[in-house]
Amino acid sequence: MKHSTILFVIVLFIAFNSTAQAQKKSTMAKMPSTKIISAVDVEEEIDGQSARVSTVEVTLQPKAESMPHRHPGPVYGYVLEGTYEFKVEGQPLRTLHPGDTFYEPLMALHEVGTNPSSNSITRVLAIVTHPRSAKNLVILEKAMEMAE
Repeated sequence: MKHSTILFVIVLFIAFNSTAQAQKKSTMAKMPSTKIISAVDVEEEIDGQSARVSTVEVTLQPKAESMPHRHPGPVYGYVLEGTYEFKVEGQPLRTLHPGDTFYEPLMALHEVGTNPSSNSITRVLAIVTHPRSAKNLVILEKAMEMAE
């Protein structure tokens, strides 16, 4: 009886761990991927600090969405491909298509960034002006809450 209980616990652990790993992979697959295209130091300043402009390509697989986050500088965006649902705090939800643009003020909460399509990708070009000292171009809202 004791061996069957231990075996049951082991099987349960393996099943739970496999499910958790599959859920983690599924969640990760739905997160946007980013590719830095360029980063150029510029003469402007952000909050009194020397600035850099980074150009980033963001790709969202079908049904992918970003977590609520902020950026250490203003963001100018351009939809290259697909459909992009976009919302920044204080603004209405917008559905953007190729050729549409958007703007995010410095440290504004980017509440929604979603590819609503079930079968096609979305690509967005984001141009972020930020302090050269910024360690991350994306600051997750949960990280901000934990720091407070």
